[in-house]
Amino acid sequence: MYAFDIHPAAGKSELYAELLKAADALTADEPDGIANMANVAALLWQFLPDLNWAGFYRMVGNELVLGPFQGKAACIRIPLDKGVCGVAARTATSQRIEDVHAFPGHIACDADSRSELVVPVLDEGRVIAVIDLDSPSPARFDLDDQSGVEALAALLASRLG
Repeated sequence: MYAFDIHPAAGKSELYAELLKAADALTADEPDGIANMANVAALLWQFLPDLNWAGFYRMVGNELVLGPFQGKAACIRIPLDKGVCGVAARTATSQRIEDVHAFPGHIACDADSRSELVVPVLDEGRVIAVIDLDSPSPARFDLDDQSGVEALAALLASRLG
């Protein structure tokens, strides 16, 4: 059993530092990428406030395929020319969207989602997955969230293969 002393009420830099340590502990010795995604999705769901979805989409061929997550059932396949996840994977850049309803081509897997943060996981310069966080609150994610999840993606890059 894992028990982590993470305090969501702490400042965001502290919160993400603790999440990074916990993710490192969970994934350091586990070679199975799916297991690592599952544990990290659960960790994000448990400790990041105001989310309605947290998880991964895996790059399979030329599209994103649903990976481990926490939240409502989700879209299974996302083409790279659709949605926030598709843009993040196609451009290999993080996407922080304050209002998903204003995003051209947004895919509404959950009509309750209002804002989204998607961070690509790059292994040797190649997108292997994206971390996707959705919130029912507009403008939920800021630069601190983006930086924290980008650090997490960098940690996981060699642990999801």
